[in-house]
Amino acid sequence: MGGQGIERREILRYIGIAAVAGTFPGFSKWTFACPQDHPQSAPSPASSDSYKPMFFSPQQYQMVEHIAELIIPEDDTPGARQAGVAEFIDFMVANRVPVTGSREVRSTEDALEMGDEAQTRVILGLGWMNAHCHSEFGHVFMDCTSEQQNALLEELAYKAKFKPTTESGRAFFQMMRDYTVVGYYTTKIGLQSIGYPGLRTVWPKMPGCPHPDDPEHAHLREPASSSSSTQTGRN
Repeated sequence: MGGQGIERREILRYIGIAAVAGTFPGFSKWTFACPQDHPQSAPSPASSDSYKPMFFSPQQYQMVEHIAELIIPEDDTPGARQAGVAEFIDFMVANRVPVTGSREVRSTEDALEMGDEAQTRVILGLGWMNAHCHSEFGHVFMDCTSEQQNALLEELAYKAKFKPTTESGRAFFQMMRDYTVVGYYTTKIGLQSIGYPGLRTVWPKMPGCPHPDDPEHAHLREPASSSSSTQTGRN
């Protein structure tokens, strides 16, 4: 349920988003694959209980962690829970950092407004999941069987199984999937799961701006064209 195509431009944006979370020292599991200072060792095997949610209640955090694991489950590679994706989601939502939105971010105000919307949407979405499960199965989501939980998520994930009464749930699931995919595939665990650990090898740290004396890039000169460079080389 986590599979989806992502364009190169989006991948680069996701790396930038994850770099924000990568500066936070409070994670017990989630570790950005491109540490800013120096390569870090693998996350310690501390339990997720050592992480204190910044935004979600303990019950909400447990539910977010479980949904993320259903989206990217553990099989022959670690899943979202082992990668600490719930920590990433909690940090990003708490700090009003949107991963996706209905409009383009053009200013800090736009980003903060979208972050506020994300906070509201995720709380309403978790409530919708519990209410829908209680209506359908007589229990809140976490008390449902694994078969019932998977059946509901499949109804929200796959167009062929969409129902008219689940539109709100589909929007919430899409947001959760986006946060989960970004959180997972910007970690070493996620990159290794797709056979691409090279990001940490080739790019071991976040590159700094090469123009420290001109941070606003107000005095950059336009690079010479390839044709002029060729002519200069011939002369």
